Amino acid sequence: MPKIKLIDVAQHAGVSKSTVSQYINGRFEYMSSDTKERIEAAIKALNYVPNPIARSLKTDKTKTIGVIVRDITGYYTSRAIRGIDDYCKANQYNVQIYNTDFDPEVEARSLQALHQLRIDGLIIASSGKNQGLISDYIRSGFPVVQFQLEHDDTDKNIILSDYKQAAFEATEYLIQQGHTKICFVTQEFEQVKSRSERYQGYADALTKHKIPIVKELIQYWKRESGLQNSIKNIMQSSAPTVFFTQHLAITTDVLTEFNQTNVSIPEDISLLGFDEVPMAEFFKVPITVVQQQPYEIGAQAAKMLLENIQDKQISTKTIMIPCSLVKRKSVKKL
Repeated sequence: MPKIKLIDVAQHAGVSKSTVSQYINGRFEYMSSDTKERIEAAIKALNYVPNPIARSLKTDKTKTIGVIVRDITGYYTSRAIRGIDDYCKANQYNVQIYNTDFDPEVEARSLQALHQLRIDGLIIASSGKNQGLISDYIRSGFPVVQFQLEHDDTDKNIILSDYKQAAFEATEYLIQQGHTKICFVTQEFEQVKSRSERYQGYADALTKHKIPIVKELIQYWKRESGLQNSIKNIMQSSAPTVFFTQHLAITTDVLTEFNQTNVSIPEDISLLGFDEVPMAEFFKVPITVVQQQPYEIGAQAAKMLLENIQDKQISTKTIMIPCSLVKRKSVKKL
């Protein structure tokens, strides 16, 4: 069966090729309803499918954006992607998603592959290891929006949770519940401004309430190896009354160790996590959390990117989305 072309639709509808092209590209301002109906009927009758490559060459737009994330299965990431996709669909844009599994080399290849596909713009949760490449694309006029993490050398535009304020409010809540020995469990935060902001919020709350910052109560976790020190050792050496974990994966590892060592929440230790715990309502003791708004962050990132695609002269900006503290039963009042 021969491939149906634009000229075939035009002849079937009794209009010019340029009129069909205007219809396909959504330019209806000076088109009568009768003309639109005839073109639509011709497209259906001939089962015509527009050639996106030809359209992109002519309009310099593919109506497609790229999204690069570190873990597509993560609770935060999957919700953010849904926000991106919903906003793009509502604005007739397609989304190409690449997953890096936290590998900077995969991230670099993904950046290059998407750029070669002539996408109109990119949303990325960056590892921070390819900022030079990202900056080169931005300087060339390629629209890029970052989200989730801000690195020290991040070029704006970026959408983030208000990490510092959220960590401050969560720490102050723990202090109000009588906790002064708060174990802050985090990843290394050198050159990762978003992680530093959480620590600063924690430190500011302690300072406000004249509680000393104890080095031993700052504990570290790595994605590859888990907690640097075991829960048992931390509890014996530093005697915290609560753990404040800074990532869902950290919270999960801490809960696993609690179960393995028969530590009860909140009788033996309290727990507050940064990031919602999926299906927390089904836990025997639901976990108190700092709740981000990943769907809203995703939608705002898509909105910012599409605005930048339409007008590349728009000034760069940072948007901060508030978090909320969801109080459940894992924090005991002392």
